Amino acid sequence: MHASARLLETPPEFLQAGACAAYREGGAGALFAEPVYYMQGQVLEVGRQTRRLEACPVVPGKNIERYSRAEFVRLALAYPCATPGNTGQAMQIGVVRLQVTQWDTPHARAAANAGRLYRGAWLDRELKPGIEIELEADLLGACAP
Repeated sequence: MHASARLLETPPEFLQAGACAAYREGGAGALFAEPVYYMQGQVLEVGRQTRRLEACPVVPGKNIERYSRAEFVRLALAYPCATPGNTGQAMQIGVVRLQVTQWDTPHARAAANAGRLYRGAWLDRELKPGIEIELEADLLGACAP
C-alpha cells in the first residue's frame, strides 16, 4: 500500500469532500528561500485505486536534472512506477479529485524539470478555473487560512 492510500485510512479534514486542499512546490533554502508555488481547490472526491506498476520511463544518459519538460512530465505521469524487474505488482494508492480554484506557477526555464507546476500548467494540462485534476492524496496539504 502506497503512503497516499494509508493517508486515507483516517483522512485529515482537508481531504474531506468540499474542503480546500493545496499542492505546493518550492520554498527550499534557509537564507534565500525559493518562492512557493501552489495549486489549490475544492476536494470533490477521495478514494483508493489499485494500479499495476509499470517500469518508470528513463532517458538513457540523462539524470532527472537534465530532463526536458516533456521527459519530466512522462516520468511524473507514470508515478508510482517500478524499477525494471519489479513491474507488474499491484499497489493501492489514495487519489483525490480536486476542482482547481487558484494557482501560481513558476515560469523560469530552470523550473521545467523541477516540479509538476510550470508555466500555468499542472504537468501537461493547462490550469483554468474549475478544471478537475486527479492526484495522489499524499501530495496535498491544507489550504492556508
